[in-house]
Amino acid sequence: MRKKEDKYDFKAFGQAIKEARTKQELTREQVGTLIEIDPRYLTNIENKGQHPSIQVLYDLVSLLNVSVDEFFLPDSDRMKNTRRRQLEKQLDSLTDNDLIIMESVANGILKSKKGREN
Repeated sequence: MRKKEDKYDFKAFGQAIKEARTKQELTREQVGTLIEIDPRYLTNIENKGQHPSIQVLYDLVSLLNVSVDEFFLPDSDRMKNTRRRQLEKQLDSLTDNDLIIMESVANGILKSKKGREN
């Protein structure tokens, strides 16, 4: 039988949901309407770590593009954290010319890091 302390703590997940929602400038009411939940339920998930149902968990991570890997598989080599997933989503909306600029920025960062290592 599982002990109460073995239960997963959803507080970090709730905080990530809140950060992603505010970053996308969505209110709790808007998210609630989009995924058909009461905004108070979302408040409890974000602020108290309430355990969401599987469907709500899926709807939230899909809508807000939050990675569950960083919460459920923290030691995984294949993990894509939330910041990386959100950046990839932004990159998908850029033109080829925009991507040339982003590639130049990334190359500059990598060269800078390499120079600091030497």
